[in-house]
Amino acid sequence: MIRLTDEAGAAHPMAGAAGTPLPPQPNKAAPLYQKRIKIYPKRVSGLFRNVKWVVMLITLGIYYITPWLRWDRGPSAPDQAVLLDLPNRRFYIFFIEIWPQEIYYLTGLLILSALALFLVTSLFGRVWCGYACPQTVWTDLFIWVERLVQGDRNKRMRLDKAPWRLEKIAKKSITHGIWLVISVATGGAWVFYFADAPTLLSDLLQGDAPMAAYIAIAALSFTTYSLGGLMREQVCTYMCPWPRIQGAMFDADTYLVSYKADRGEPRGPHKQGESWEGRGDCIDCKACVTVCPVGIDIRDGPQLECIQCALCVDACNEIMDRVDRPRGLIDYETLAMPQARAEGRETRPKLLRGRTIIYGLSILLTMAIMAYGLLTRSDLDLSVQQDRNPLYVLLSDGGVRNGYQLKIINKAHEERNFIIAIKGLDGYELSRPNHQGPVDVVSVGPDAQKTIRLYVALPKEGLNASRFRDGEAQIRIMLRQEDDQASGDLGDSARPVLASQNIGFRTPPQR
Repeated sequence: MIRLTDEAGAAHPMAGAAGTPLPPQPNKAAPLYQKRIKIYPKRVSGLFRNVKWVVMLITLGIYYITPWLRWDRGPSAPDQAVLLDLPNRRFYIFFIEIWPQEIYYLTGLLILSALALFLVTSLFGRVWCGYACPQTVWTDLFIWVERLVQGDRNKRMRLDKAPWRLEKIAKKSITHGIWLVISVATGGAWVFYFADAPTLLSDLLQGDAPMAAYIAIAALSFTTYSLGGLMREQVCTYMCPWPRIQGAMFDADTYLVSYKADRGEPRGPHKQGESWEGRGDCIDCKACVTVCPVGIDIRDGPQLECIQCALCVDACNEIMDRVDRPRGLIDYETLAMPQARAEGRETRPKLLRGRTIIYGLSILLTMAIMAYGLLTRSDLDLSVQQDRNPLYVLLSDGGVRNGYQLKIINKAHEERNFIIAIKGLDGYELSRPNHQGPVDVVSVGPDAQKTIRLYVALPKEGLNASRFRDGEAQIRIMLRQEDDQASGDLGDSARPVLASQNIGFRTPPQR
C-alpha cells in the first residue's frame, strides 16, 4: 500500500485505507510567467560603469539635440539638419535628400545597421543591449533618478517595505514626477524629427499643433514611462526577441561576461588573515548579483537574461581589491578560454574568423554600394509611359501620332527649364494639349515634380523609314536645360542630357 504523507511526514487526510483510490482532485493551473521579483540594482563604480555613463550621455544628447541642428539647403528647402518630411515625402539628413523612389537608401541603411549589429554580437556578445539599446539607456536614466531621490539599494528596499507615510509618498511622487517629465520630453523629441522643431514646439505650447502630434507624444510618453520605469528588465527577458536571435551568432570565440569558475571555486566566506590555500577567490559576497540590472547570478554561467553590461565586473574587481586578490575573476572572455587554461595553452583572442570576415565584407560592400549610388545619382529624373489605348492615331494627312505621359522630377532647389527632343525619329512634330507657349519647353519648380502629356506626330513621308520593324520604331525622349547653348544633336550638349529608356513609336503595320 502506498501511504500518502504531507511534507512533515504525517498521513495525508485524503489517503484511503487499504489502497482505496482517492477521488480526483482539481488541478491548479501553473502560471505562465513567474511573478516579477522587483530588482534593486546597487550603485557601482568602475571602468564599465563609466563607459555606460559616457554612452548614455552621447546617445541621449544625439536624440534630444539633433532635431534642433540647422543645415542650410537654400531658400526653397527646410533648414533642419535631420527631418522626415512626411507631407512632402522627403527625408533630409544633413547634405543628403532622399525622395520616395529612393527608399532603397533607407533599406540599405537598415541592412548596414543589422550587419553592424551582427558583427558586434559575434565579437563581443550583447554589448549593444548592455550599453546603447534605448531600453537600457532610458532604464539606466530612470534608475539614476530613483537612486537620486530614494537612495541606494538598501534604502529603496526599506522604503518599499515601509508603510505609506508622508516621507514615502513624497519620495515616490517626486520620482514618478521626474520620470513623467523625462517621458514627455522623450515623446516630444521624437515628433520634432517630423516637422520644423522650433515651429512645432511653439504650436504645441499654444495648442495649435496637429492632433497627431499630441497623440504621438502621449503614446511615446506612456511607453517610455512604462517600459523604462516600471517594466525594466522584463522587456529584455520577455518582450525583446534579440536574446533568442543572438544565440545563432555566438561561437566559442565570442567574448562574453563570464565567471572564471576554475579560479573562483570552491567559493565561500573569507576572513582577513585566513589562508587562501585550497579554496577559490570567490568569497560569495554576491556583489555581482546586487549590481546586476536584470537580477541574475553571473556565476551560474551564460544566461538568456544577461545583457553584457559588465557591471558585475566592476563590482567584483572592487571586492578583489579589498581582499588583495587579482582582478578579473569576472571578466570578458570566450567560451574557449577556460579549456585552454586547463590544458595550459595560451589564450589569444581570435577576432578574425569566418563569420566576422563575412559580416565585415558585407558591411564594406553595402557601404560601397550606397556611397556609389549617392555620389553618382542625378538631380533630375524622367519617366515615360506610352499610351496603350489607342496605340496610335492616324491623322488626316496620312501621318501617325503617338501619345506619352512624362513625369519629370527636379531635385534641385531652383526652378529649371528643359527642352524636349526625340532621338530616333526624323521630321517629327511635338504638341501638348491645353498648353500655351513653346511645346518643347517645360518648366519644373524647385524640389518638385511635373507630369505632362506629350504628342509626337510623324508625317506620312517619314513612315517609310527602314527603322520601322513590324510597325514600331525604338525612340528615346531626351531632356536638356534650356540655358544649354548646344548645337546639333543633343548628344553634343556640354551639360548632361537625361534620356528615357527605349520606348516604342507605333505605326500601322507595313504591307
